[in-house]
Amino acid sequence: MAAGDDFIMVKALEDGVTIIGLTRGASTKFHHTEKLDKGEILIAQFTEHTSAIKIRGKARVFTGLGEAESE
Repeated sequence: MAAGDDFIMVKALEDGVTIIGLTRGASTKFHHTEKLDKGEILIAQFTEHTSAIKIRGKARVFTGLGEAESE
């Protein structure tokens, strides 16, 4: 599967949920941050630059692998 083929959807279950995009490569760095309030949804894509996404706060995450909740 090529970079960019994977999407996730994040639904905030409380105000102030933070989603952080992390870079690929020899050293991992933060490259993008979004803040969501309760009920807001973000659809994110893994790309040639984004290898990981970190979620802080209570949120429901939907991926091709299934659904999970952060606490």
